Amino acid sequence: MLYITWGPSPEIFRIGGFALRYYSVAFMVAFIASYFIMRYIFDREGKDKALLDRLLVYVVVGTIVGARLGHCLFYEWSYFRHHLSEIVLPFRWENGHFSWTGYQGLASHGGAIGILTAVALFARRYQVPLLWLLDRLAIVVPLAGAWVRIGNFFNSEIVGRPSQLPWAVVFTKHDNLPRHPAQLYETICYLLIFGIIIFLYKKNKGMEHPGYLFGLFLVLVFSARFIIEFVKENQEVFENGYLLNMGQLLSLPLIAAGIWFLKFYRDKHAKK
Repeated sequence: MLYITWGPSPEIFRIGGFALRYYSVAFMVAFIASYFIMRYIFDREGKDKALLDRLLVYVVVGTIVGARLGHCLFYEWSYFRHHLSEIVLPFRWENGHFSWTGYQGLASHGGAIGILTAVALFARRYQVPLLWLLDRLAIVVPLAGAWVRIGNFFNSEIVGRPSQLPWAVVFTKHDNLPRHPAQLYETICYLLIFGIIIFLYKKNKGMEHPGYLFGLFLVLVFSARFIIEFVKENQEVFENGYLLNMGQLLSLPLIAAGIWFLKFYRDKHAKK
């Protein structure tokens, strides 16, 4: 059986020590696309677009800082506890030798926590209802997540388990086994979730209940993540002895929070 063979260079081009990577471009496109959709939402609801520009700064910083800390703490703490400077510095200085490392290691669950923290700080500073913001960000975050997973696909990382399915992919930079293209599974799921949530928003479905779209986002995105993890290779060796891997363990409380917003928070406010 012929499988898809995949092994492009993760770099678009390199000039000296600087390299532009597909992953970086995907990350930038994620933020740009999200910004313009949020701009549409602000226009639609008559909100000050200057506020959106400030929000963008908070979300970008929260995403990168949270994703970086999440990876270092949840997945590779055994290494980074001995190399604390590399958590925040994109280079390594070891035995008199300098090497550019970039931030190779970002965790989506850490990014989610970072965004929540940043948005909470933004809402407090600018007196914006927190749940109003979270409901609107719930529309664009799945789309951004899809772009990030495309970047992972170009990097040949977060690969799936071996598979004999006709759409299996041989990631030549990893090994010569046909595997589930788990990154593309997540991309498709996130695009579908984006379509569902923006459709509900445009139809004003659930908008009378603050937190509804946010709760739906948490349940759909992290349920998809939980299920797809079953066809992924574990990212770190320590996960091999677990019934559930780290991605699944971190998804469970977020799914529970989403159910609470969909059911209990809505019921609580409906009685008022």
